[in-house]
Amino acid sequence: MSAVGFVGAGRMGAPMVERLVQAGHEVRVLGRSAEKRSAIAGLGATAVATTAEVSDGADVVIVCVFTDDQVAELCLDGDLVTSMSAGATLVLHTTGSPRTAQSVAEKFPHVAVVDAPVSGGPHDIAAGNVTLFVGGAQDVLARIRPVLGAYGDPILHAGDTGAGQLVKLVNNTMFAAQIGLVVEGVRLGARFGVDEGALLNALTHGSAQSRALSMIASAGSAETFISRVGEFIGKDVAVVRRTVADLGGTLGDLQPLVNAVAP
Repeated sequence: MSAVGFVGAGRMGAPMVERLVQAGHEVRVLGRSAEKRSAIAGLGATAVATTAEVSDGADVVIVCVFTDDQVAELCLDGDLVTSMSAGATLVLHTTGSPRTAQSVAEKFPHVAVVDAPVSGGPHDIAAGNVTLFVGGAQDVLARIRPVLGAYGDPILHAGDTGAGQLVKLVNNTMFAAQIGLVVEGVRLGARFGVDEGALLNALTHGSAQSRALSMIASAGSAETFISRVGEFIGKDVAVVRRTVADLGGTLGDLQPLVNAVAP
């Protein structure tokens, strides 16, 4: 079993921590307030008050915060990585720019940096079957697979550090475009006088079926679905746009569909 440090025990991170503890790993989690530390203790992990305590002696340090800027603040500007032991592994689950993971790897060569953005939600993590797109050396992934396997399945190696983020950004772009396609289909149906609920239910049984369509149909309407997940989709689309621009590309023909979801 491994000594694991963890930052970001929120909506996505909390079930990860719980699964890690259940798998027998020794888990220390950052909790900056008494309330957070109490919640962490409830997960069966050890709560610590500083990032240096999170990483001190850890074999693997996992970061699961909300934004790429928070990752940069923790890993490039803070003491989280400087406190890690030589040969330890830093895992970044936050969806962000591949350049962030690569910059951390360049700045701190004493640790192995793995970017492993997730595809799925808290319920998938709790069930142990959230998808992980992993960028990093294959031997490093082999070494930490028992840790990631506590909640990740499948664990998909995408290439070198940063490649996991690139795969996730393509995934998120396509998902947003698929939602946008359903939105346009609903608008078309409305012009023809077709009830949205009936349309969505029917389409899930036709060749137009997709995971995005099923999720929207379950929500009852495109508007309801977007209102529930809009914050997360908007964040991911913003990362996509910024990263694509940084890499000198465009979203091409996907742009209008993405705009329908995140203007």
